[in-house]
Amino acid sequence: MADPRFFKCEGGKTLDELAKLTGSEIRMPNGPLVTINDVAPLDAARPDEISFFDNVKYREQLRVTNAGACILSPAAANDAPASTILLLNESPYKAYARVAQLFYPEQKPAKMISPKADIDPTAKIGADCIVESGAVIGPGVVIGMQCRIGANAVISHAIIGDHVRVYPGCCIGQDGFGFAIDPAGHVKVPQLGRVIIEDHVEIGANTCIDPGAGPDTVIGQGTWIDNLVQIGHNVKIGRGCIIVAQVGISGSSVVEDYAVIGGQVGVAGHLRIGKGARIGAQSGIMRDVPPGVEMLGSPALPIKQRMRQVAFLNRMIKKDTD
Repeated sequence: MADPRFFKCEGGKTLDELAKLTGSEIRMPNGPLVTINDVAPLDAARPDEISFFDNVKYREQLRVTNAGACILSPAAANDAPASTILLLNESPYKAYARVAQLFYPEQKPAKMISPKADIDPTAKIGADCIVESGAVIGPGVVIGMQCRIGANAVISHAIIGDHVRVYPGCCIGQDGFGFAIDPAGHVKVPQLGRVIIEDHVEIGANTCIDPGAGPDTVIGQGTWIDNLVQIGHNVKIGRGCIIVAQVGISGSSVVEDYAVIGGQVGVAGHLRIGKGARIGAQSGIMRDVPPGVEMLGSPALPIKQRMRQVAFLNRMIKKDTD
């Protein structure tokens, strides 16, 4: 259950409303008239609450749930209790996300400009933006409409589109890691590019994105980046990518559209990860990844090849110990 000290529930929605919102089919004659007051997990839901089922690990919880309604796929309908009203949807988790957003819309602070705010006259911030306490926005930065900049974020040398969310502690646009190695003392190379962040991007807490050394660093439309990610200078990330926590992408690498990079992956510099590729957690990418390929391990290999190597190694160990 969501703690009311932190989350405000706007309950009292009919199942007809929820079905129309999510494009779901209601399975029970009087279902559309039923009022739902909250969302809850299968094992904790009450008769006035709605849950969802999208993972076979929770099939037993579905069979005994007390939820008044449940969002699930038609294939799982027979596993639900007869007393539970079903909202049938081929994408239950996505449908649940829409419902949860309806019950718990994002809370926004009152519109105001603090008397302590120090706004550089060359910075441009679009309409309906929220800039939280302690954030620093440097000269010349452009931020589009309906963006939210989290507390203590630092943004410089950046052009940011509309509907972008920058979470607390992010550092965007500070000098990249560029230098000429010299035994007498390394020589810093000026970083003269920018960070371009397109519309509908989310950037997690304490993530760092370096500007380009000459060409720009680019984050494509609709990409979501988790916490504690490091993106080096000149990196190009396409549209709709997912980059999970503690990933490091070295300079001048390219991540094409809709690629997924798991947690703690390291990507060497000047590489290309193809469109729709999927990189497993803790992998080390040391060569280009073709489009659509799933990779795993360090050094990363196509996942089936890596699994065969692991299986072979296990057989050899077992043979030596028998």
